[in-house]
Amino acid sequence: MLKRIALSLTLAGIASAAIAAEKPTKASSTDWWSLKPLVRPAVPATANRRLPIANPVDAFICAKLAEKNLQPSPEAEPRVQIRRLYFDLLGLPPTPDEVEAFVRECSLSHSPTFPPAPARAGEQVRKRESVTPAYARLVDKLLASPHYGERWARHWLDVVHYGDTHGYDKDKPRPNAWPYRDYVIRAFNEDRPYARFIQEQVAGDILFPGTRDGVEALGFIAAGPWDFIGHAEVPETKIDGKIARHLDRDDMVANTMQTFNSLTVGCAQCHDHKFDPIPQRDYYRLHAVFAALDRADKKYFADAKLTQRFAELEHQQRTLTAKRTALETKLKTAAGKELESLDQQIEAASKAKGGLRPEYGYHSAISPAQEAAKWVQVDLGRSVVIDRVVLRPCYDDFNKIGAGFGFPVRFKVEAGDDAQLKSGVMSIADKTAADVTNPGTAPQTFKSTGATARFLRITATKLAPRQNDFIFALAELQVFDTTGSNVALKAAVTAPDSIEAAPRWRKTNLTDDIAPGADNSGELVELRAKRDALLAKATDDKTRAELAALAKDLEQVAAELKTFPKPDVVYAGTVHYGTGAFVGTGPAGGKPRVIQVLHRGDVKQPKDEVAAGAPGYLTGLPGEFALPAGHSEGERRAALAKWLSSPDNPLTWRSLVNRVWQYHFGRGLVETPNDFGRMGALPTHPELLDWLAVEFRDSGGSLKKLHKLIVTSATYRQASVAADVRRLTSQSAIGSRQSAIEQSLLTSAATLDSENRLLWRQNRRKLDAEAVRDATLFVAGKLDPKMGGPAFQDFIVEKPEHSPHYEYHLHDPDDPKSHRRSVYRFLVRSQTQPFMTTLDCADPSMQVGKRNESVSALQALALLNNGLMVTMSKHFAAKLDAGGGDLNAKVDRAFREALARAPSAEEKANLTAYARQHGLANACRVLFNLNEFAFVD
Repeated sequence: MLKRIALSLTLAGIASAAIAAEKPTKASSTDWWSLKPLVRPAVPATANRRLPIANPVDAFICAKLAEKNLQPSPEAEPRVQIRRLYFDLLGLPPTPDEVEAFVRECSLSHSPTFPPAPARAGEQVRKRESVTPAYARLVDKLLASPHYGERWARHWLDVVHYGDTHGYDKDKPRPNAWPYRDYVIRAFNEDRPYARFIQEQVAGDILFPGTRDGVEALGFIAAGPWDFIGHAEVPETKIDGKIARHLDRDDMVANTMQTFNSLTVGCAQCHDHKFDPIPQRDYYRLHAVFAALDRADKKYFADAKLTQRFAELEHQQRTLTAKRTALETKLKTAAGKELESLDQQIEAASKAKGGLRPEYGYHSAISPAQEAAKWVQVDLGRSVVIDRVVLRPCYDDFNKIGAGFGFPVRFKVEAGDDAQLKSGVMSIADKTAADVTNPGTAPQTFKSTGATARFLRITATKLAPRQNDFIFALAELQVFDTTGSNVALKAAVTAPDSIEAAPRWRKTNLTDDIAPGADNSGELVELRAKRDALLAKATDDKTRAELAALAKDLEQVAAELKTFPKPDVVYAGTVHYGTGAFVGTGPAGGKPRVIQVLHRGDVKQPKDEVAAGAPGYLTGLPGEFALPAGHSEGERRAALAKWLSSPDNPLTWRSLVNRVWQYHFGRGLVETPNDFGRMGALPTHPELLDWLAVEFRDSGGSLKKLHKLIVTSATYRQASVAADVRRLTSQSAIGSRQSAIEQSLLTSAATLDSENRLLWRQNRRKLDAEAVRDATLFVAGKLDPKMGGPAFQDFIVEKPEHSPHYEYHLHDPDDPKSHRRSVYRFLVRSQTQPFMTTLDCADPSMQVGKRNESVSALQALALLNNGLMVTMSKHFAAKLDAGGGDLNAKVDRAFREALARAPSAEEKANLTAYARQHGLANACRVLFNLNEFAFVD
């Protein structure tokens, strides 16, 4: 009985605690360190002249150490420093020649970190520049290297969860994601001001129109996973479609706010944030910012002048079309009731034919392979201005397929005046990047941007499955000019192959106007003729002349548009103008979806509608956007971009500074880089964090200046491991300059601050997976330095027509196309690369503010036995052989190449004996498997 009473009381206590925990007692308060305005703290003064103060960073660090009676560690030796800098700034090792040159320069200009004389009581502290000229020159050289952008872009891509596939069930490839990756590399190399870097990624098309970066940067919005089934196969009107789009916007919101502000706003999806001052309403205001966007391929021109001219022509085309529409409306009014009656009759006759099934059409030859290309082409007889193209699918009961029989899974529609379509080709529709949902018998309409052409071709790049084979079939192809006439009617049809089984299947069926809802009846022809005659009668000479002039101007615009090259494509956040189920709302300008607060985050329980805005947790930076009535969707994103990049947004500047610090020291000043809220960690050095944030902001948001400030500090240049500390502070190393008491103080730091949170030494850090792979290729002499462009694939794709299988074990590690830097690797979400995953590579399905740093036997086995490592060991051995010399000399060079140092006599003897017995390639495998190769001191 007593046990039952005790259990009841315990459960009641737990329940009460749970209820109490639900009350957001602190969430409404903005009195939290990360939300406070940025104010530059005073740099601490120190009376100890013996402390190494290279710049204000050291003053803050030394002040904290002094509180614990700790001293900083001595400066690392030059060989350690150059290797550390190379990997931190470039992600690559230095060459032996670069190491030796740096060591020589340092020996000529080195000044010791610890001055020989102790500080006298009352002596004024003075700043002492302890960075050697050689070190400063090296930092500048590395920051100017194009490989710097590749290194730091990889860190950024972790944070924004960039990938080259969609993820989810299908995990289909995303072939046009890479321009965003190249944009990030370019932005880092150009030292893009951070405020602009933010603005380009959130609203570059609005704030920097006509620029390449303004479009490619929008890949940030679309960087995360995307539910293909929930978007492409489920209409937005259905519950599953609503859920998919809600989750998609949630990803956009979370990615934006965690990346730039380091706050978990997603916790306010179902209720007010329990710990941070983020009401549920603010969360949905952020949803409203992205309410018009989907993820899709966006066309653009890399040349800014082309982009500007193309936009001008499109504007002219829209203006001329609007004028023509106004004149046509005027004519309809003049024609009166008779025209209205004819239009009603035509509409009724068209609807009466809507139930017809297309029993006649074009059918390609049967193919055993789905990827075989098939095409069919029509000759319009003359060059005409194409307004739109309509594809009408077939119906056939073969294998119970029915509606949509033979409609291609992927296809493109192209036009030109060359019958072979080898030059002057204009794209009207390109559906080759992803599988298209079968439309049944619904006609598929594709608007033209004023293309003028004689020949029109539909190419199926992925055929429709039948039973055990694949085909391409269409009931009807219609091409409408600017007057609304089907100029493809009875046009000649050509194709490389077709099934000619009249009357059911033959090429001529494609343009006979027999299809569901087709306007081919005698009644419709007669009604249209009457309508044309009535309009001609109602048109006066002036109007006729105006219409003719407009037609001529439209043709001229279309002719110039025809001369433009094929546009580039980037997968980005954009208003989508597709067909079928995957359509963004609002065709012209992208009218945003209505966003409502969802009770408990349930799409079936919408409550109050909300306007676009940002969270209201910052003093002096309101979350309300002053947007005019009838504003465009882009104005919402522009407002958010300016809010995020504002000098008055303290989270933005603290967040970025903390991330950079983390990558240089292995741990941020705040250990939770994606959460600066109450559930995150407190800063270990809050004054230093704020000083760096203000300095970074006020210096124009220059990342390179921030890097230089950090890496030239004495704090960064410290030795990293206790053995180095003991060696560098021993009497044999510095003579009588260091007392035994001072040595004991340094050694005791390991006990007082075992996790090195106060930074009394540098942290020894494990190289990330990309740096290990790149260093292996580099040392083996096989790294391809080519920058940019589509990603390389280190896998073979199987079953691409359904859910692709990415088979890494089938890939040849000696394939030179895959020997590029790892930042260019094709990143699969659902099936990550086993070798890279073993080495703690970031999962592209989630935002990774900080990678795991595990050490396991599996990693050692992978470094020893993985196919890439074995192959590169052989290439490394061949490189050493090509350098000549005996085995001793080759082993010596191997150490210098892989570890940036010469071997000791014992190491050299042991590895030479091993190489003599097992081969030089296996000796290289040993070096690749050393901790010294996989870590930075």
